[in-house]
Parts: sequence; structure tokens; C-alpha cells
Amino acid sequence: MPSESKDQWRRETLSPLVQRFPERQEEFATDSGVPINSLYDADDLAALEYDSQRDLGYPGEYPYTRGVQPNTYRGRVWTMRQYSGYATAAETNRRYKYLLDQGQTGLSVAFDLPTQIGYDSDHPLARGETGKVGVPISSLQDMETLFEGIPLDKVSTSMTINATASILLCLYIAAAKKQGVEPGQINGTIQNDILKEYIARGTYSYPPRPSMRLVVDVFKYCAESVPRWNTISVSGYHMREAGATAVQELAFTFANGIAYVQAAIDAGLDVDQFAPRLSFFFVAQNNLFEEVAKFRAARRMWARITKERFGARDPRSMMLRFHTQTAGVSLTAQQPDNNVIRCTVQALAAVLGGSQSLHVNSRDEALALPTEESAQLSLRTQQILAYESGVADVVDPLGGSYYVESLTNQLEEAALEYIRRIDEMGGAVAAIEQGFQVQEIGNSAYQHRQEVESGSRTIVGVNRYVSETPPIEGLLRVDSEAERQQIASLEQLRNERDTGKVQAALSRLAETARGTDNTVPAILECVESYATLGEICQVFRDIFGEQEEVAGF
Repeated sequence: MPSESKDQWRRETLSPLVQRFPERQEEFATDSGVPINSLYDADDLAALEYDSQRDLGYPGEYPYTRGVQPNTYRGRVWTMRQYSGYATAAETNRRYKYLLDQGQTGLSVAFDLPTQIGYDSDHPLARGETGKVGVPISSLQDMETLFEGIPLDKVSTSMTINATASILLCLYIAAAKKQGVEPGQINGTIQNDILKEYIARGTYSYPPRPSMRLVVDVFKYCAESVPRWNTISVSGYHMREAGATAVQELAFTFANGIAYVQAAIDAGLDVDQFAPRLSFFFVAQNNLFEEVAKFRAARRMWARITKERFGARDPRSMMLRFHTQTAGVSLTAQQPDNNVIRCTVQALAAVLGGSQSLHVNSRDEALALPTEESAQLSLRTQQILAYESGVADVVDPLGGSYYVESLTNQLEEAALEYIRRIDEMGGAVAAIEQGFQVQEIGNSAYQHRQEVESGSRTIVGVNRYVSETPPIEGLLRVDSEAERQQIASLEQLRNERDTGKVQAALSRLAETARGTDNTVPAILECVESYATLGEICQVFRDIFGEQEEVAGF
């Protein structure tokens, strides 16, 4: 549409109507504050090169804006991976088998807080938290129970674990070996993204720099011994849940990704040796078009970063592969049925944006862990999108949209400006130590809260269209009996294992941690001797120290 025609449309068609019926607000913007015009057309994309490798290109080709696979979901739909874990390993095992029977195509393990920060279930700090927000895993015995009857050479498993990631990876490897499955046969992802813990989530154990060593040790070990394993899932999800905007989610995620890649290169790895096994984890929020544009911008940004900044040559190193989860922070306790609609919109954004893997939150999660019924409904949401909606039948269906392409460019530009600022501070770790990301996210969260309280941002059922909501019946509650069973099982393990063998393995781990050798083989020896997660973490605490707080919190 030529500019002259658009000006005429504004004068003669739009303005008279707006004078009679004013628009809902003076200015429109995305959740990240990107201004939204009333109309987008070819003028907004005058500089965009559709066929070149600069902007778009074709799906499956650099810069991968339109997708990392040439046919996306026309060949195989995304992995449906519902995140779950609670009570005990045995109870969680039953939930996994139920979800697999319902058509889930991958497992995603939620660990309880003691496991996440490196304490056994019988530690005083674990009291009251064991099994409450995830499954407790204190030893190889627990991991064997968790996957009993689930062949680990047939299923891919994602584990959301960070401070203790290398230990849980070793537990998984050891459990697979107990099944007769070799490390080269297992397939899955370990989150292993410790930097975002200092920024947003808080489940860290040791200071950032020794923690980065443990991350890189996993890169090295898996490159040699576990080739099908994704060694990290660099996560923007938790930063966004803490209040970050979509722009900040992109920027801080990739700043952390840059830090991991640089650390691995500094440790002697070639970028193409480990980058193909890097993966990412993003949120899908409510603003449909901004989220789609975010995912498209993310692919192009990572392709350019790996190629231009780090000199990657293998196309697989440049392909951004990511898991998406709908936004837990958007779920409301008021009118919880509304959460089904919210999560459907968010899941649609993930699919339109080309996610490889997806978890859809459940309607009751603002109140409790999801029941079996609500977890099934979330899985059915994915299945209806995949097989009934038609959105999986075409590659990048919003590609070429004047609005979406323009928004993709704006999000990328704003995120790159943040990365430039972080580079000037000395990189992501230095910026974390200065409290930069925490402060920026805090400011965004405060602004969001002010908008909700003032009513300028509508949350249906919370600050507008409010009505009485009857209590939900049958919420899932984890009682104290599950904790008692877990502690009793751990006590029995301690009594029956070979204590001398455990102590010898822990001593070798301590020697390795004080030196420069890879810690993963020593951790694997410990878990195979039935040393507990807490005992292994205590070795690291004694040597690395313990992180008490992060500047800016």
C-alpha cells in the first residue's frame, strides 16, 4: 500500500470513525512497551529482505527465522512434555505412566526444593518441603524407582535442575545402566542453567564461578560420552516469571548463553563440538503476537551470535532448539477456569512460533499441584491444537505478516541493545555480580504491578469482571506421610549400603574438585556407590563455598 494511499485512508476513512467512536486508549503497546500502530503494511517492511540470509530466508536455512526444520510440524508435531513430580518417586512414577498412556510423548521431571538446592530429604532444612513442589531424589535408589518400568532408551527426559544438575545427570545415567541402557543411548535435556538462578529463581548452592565450572564439565563429558544428551537448557522462563519483559527475556537469556559458550571455549572446547547440544527454554505469555515474534527473533539472534560472534561452522550449532512452557505467573486463583483459556492462547503462541517441545500448565496450579484430571486436560489442549486446529499444517504461518515481521525486528533490536550493555559490564557473570539483571527485572515487575493495581492493565476475574468463585473440589495435596516414607527409605539405604565404598568415592570427588579434572566421572562413581545427593553437595560446599545471596535481591 503506497504511503499516499495510507495517508488518504487515515484522513478519509479512519479519522471520521475515531472521532465518532474513540479508541479504547490513547496509545497501544505490547507487554514489553513496544508501540503498536493501528495498521501495518509494506511500508513497515521496506528494508526487509525476504529471500536473503540476512532477515528471513527459508525454513531450515540460516538465519532460521522461519524455523530450524524445513517442514516443522508437517513431519512430526512438537514433543508434548508435561512437567510433573510430587510426593515420592513411586507416586511420580505412577503419574508418568498415566501421562504416557494418555499420549504424552516425553517426560519432564519436577524436583522438590531440597533436591534442587542439594539437601537430602532428612536434612533439617528439608523439613516440610520434601515432595511438596516436585519429586524428592536423594539417591540412585530414588532414581531407579522414578523410572521403574519406563525404558530409558525409548523415552526422552527433561530434568529441570540447576545447582545439582551434574549429580542428577549422573543419577539418570546410572539408572539407565541399571536397565542395561548405555549412556550413548539415552536422550534428553538437563536444564543446568545456573546463571538465571542468581538472576531470578534463587535455587543456587555455590558461587557463580565454580558453578560455571560444573556446567562446563557437563558439556565436556557429554560431548565425549553422552552424545544424544542436551547439556543445557538456557532458560528465559524463570526470569520472565519474575517480571521480565519479552525483550529482557531474550536479552538476558542470550547473554547467559554467550557466557556459557565463552566459558566452554575458554576451557578448550571447539564451539562446534558442544553447541549442537545446547537448547533453550522460553515462556509463552498472553500477548499472542509479541510471543510469536519473540520466538522468531530468538532463532535469528542465536544463529547470528553463534556464527558471527563465535565462528560456528556447523549449521546445527546455529539452530536454536527450544522448549516452551505456558506462563505460571499468569494463572489466577480467582475464576480458575479462565486459566484454561489463557493457557490455550499461550500454547497457540508457542506452536505458531515453532517450539520443539511444549508444556501446558493446568487450571488449578494457582492453588495446588495439578490433579490427574487437570493434567489430562492440559495434554488434551496440546493434542487438539496439534490435530484439530490446522495450525500445525503449515510452516511459520505468520511469516510475512506486516505486524509480526515488524515486531520481530523491534524485539531483536531492543534485546541486542541490552546485550551490548551487558558486554560493556564484562559479560553476564559480571553483570549478575553487579545486580544489573535483578534490578532491571525488578523495575519491570513493579511497573506491571502498578498497572494492575491502577486498572490500566486488565486481569480478567482479578481487577475486572470480578465474580464470586466457588472453591475447587478435589485439589491435590501432598500429606506428611509421603515425607515420612521418603525419610524412612533413605535411612534404610544408609544402613544397607557399603559405607567404606561411599567414603572412598566421596574422597576421590573432593580431590577432583580441588584440582582441574572433570568432576562428572567422580560424581558418577559416587552415585553408583549410593552416596546421596546431599553428601555429594556437601563436598562441593566445603571446597567451593556457599552462595548466601545475590547483589540486587
